[in-house]
Amino acid sequence: MAIISRGFRGRRTEDRDRLPPGQYEERGFPVLSAGPTPRVPLDRWEFAIDTEAERTHRWTWDELMALPAETPTVDIHCVTKWSKFDTTWEGVSLDVLFEDVETTADYALVHSYGGYTTNLPLEDLLDGKAWIVHRFDGEELEPRHGGPARLLVPHLYFWKSAKWVRGIRLMTEEWPGFWETAGYHDYGDPWREQRYQGD
Repeated sequence: MAIISRGFRGRRTEDRDRLPPGQYEERGFPVLSAGPTPRVPLDRWEFAIDTEAERTHRWTWDELMALPAETPTVDIHCVTKWSKFDTTWEGVSLDVLFEDVETTADYALVHSYGGYTTNLPLEDLLDGKAWIVHRFDGEELEPRHGGPARLLVPHLYFWKSAKWVRGIRLMTEEWPGFWETAGYHDYGDPWREQRYQGD
């Protein structure tokens, strides 16, 4: 009796090249959260960018929906070691939201409804690297996956893509977020396996 079924050829080489060290391919979409799922009515939802000079730029849901949308298809990588290939989202590039924002800050602290925070260098949110997304795989983004809107920063571990996003505070010094305070890496590059402080 054959141990391997006829026709099985293993994982394609191009897929292996897309899988960061220590990760495995996930075909589902696991749900991991640091607390209860916030429910935010769209008529009360808002997103704000607060600069280090105390200037606030604010968008309602309708104003966000009126901005030019993009549909990035990206691979995502969770710190719990799963990766999901070719995920398709719809949302607004942070480049659009930052068009009129004047800042000399180097760091950002992302805030979510429900109190979650995460920190990133500002440069990792710009130049086509990040979006505020509200649709996944052609459907409205479910609350359990961060709906009505979440941050998407696919080149970093997925805890940096904050669910239920409500704003970004720009800062001249780095300030750790929720998981970073608990010992997770400040940056979180999956290709360098930056899961925890010291990695």
